[in-house]
Amino acid sequence: MNALRKLAPLCLAAAVWAAPAGAAQDAGASPPYPRQPVTLVVPFPPGGPTDAMARMLAQGLGERLGQQVIVENRGGAGGSIAAEVVARAPADGHTLFFGTTGTLAINPSLYADLRYDPVKDFAPVSLMATTMNVLVVPPSLPASSLDALIALARQRPGELTYGSAGNGSSNHLSGELLRTTAGIDITHVPYKGSAPALVDLMGGRLSMMFDTIAQQVQNIQAGKVRALVVTGPQRSPLLPQVPTAREAGLKDYDVTIWYGVVAPASTPAPVIDRLNREIAAVMATGTMQQRMREAGADARTNTAAEFAELIRHDIRKWAPVVKGSGASLN
Repeated sequence: MNALRKLAPLCLAAAVWAAPAGAAQDAGASPPYPRQPVTLVVPFPPGGPTDAMARMLAQGLGERLGQQVIVENRGGAGGSIAAEVVARAPADGHTLFFGTTGTLAINPSLYADLRYDPVKDFAPVSLMATTMNVLVVPPSLPASSLDALIALARQRPGELTYGSAGNGSSNHLSGELLRTTAGIDITHVPYKGSAPALVDLMGGRLSMMFDTIAQQVQNIQAGKVRALVVTGPQRSPLLPQVPTAREAGLKDYDVTIWYGVVAPASTPAPVIDRLNREIAAVMATGTMQQRMREAGADARTNTAAEFAELIRHDIRKWAPVVKGSGASLN
């Protein structure tokens, strides 16, 4: 069972609040913040990994702020609908967006008619967590390492296939980055979600697939698939025996998937500062650190300025990868 889905029932209430004793308003904000419940807009439907992450944060953040943090799910268009709603919301800190690598860094290159600008329309608050993908192959594929897979792809150009949850998804672009950094010819096969792609992978009808570690750890441990590398800069505690792509020889390969909070542009600096401090405090707790590890993620926060630079960096990073893949959505 997906580790994130196992966590979701722990956070199932859409609004959670338990004001800590002695909680005080932030003296730096004028007028006092928050004055009312805060809405955290999630760009995907309930029950998925992003929703579970957001609900875990909402629980702790509500306790720190002394107000309800209401999770509102607005799926559709790869998260673009939710992002646009928050971009047009009042800039008072009471409507926040739970952003991801996809919604804030990849969508600008993927959607030709995107109706929000991730840089101009939002005030970054803080990173919340990072995770990574794992490259898996069926046990029948004669490749037990990344080197062997690359060698096989060069022997059979265009024959090896990789599946994804659809054009522009993180597993699609992970495969596209492998194709370009390794200089190999592999064929993308998009599916409507990761589940049918996984079925074909385990059935030997796909050569490889990138997927989240939380989704694949049990399949790897059961021997249903073979893990070759993880895509982040460090090994995963859930798969300590699996090297990173960099360790396996691809020095420029890094796919780090992140989650974070942004507010509408022009949100007052004292409000951003208060939210940044409280998110950092929430993510530093032992409970949250443990929940992140169980989900195959790392609790990781930063300053608002650092988060802004990460967004800009990843927009630049993913633009040529999206263009090279030929993926485009309307």
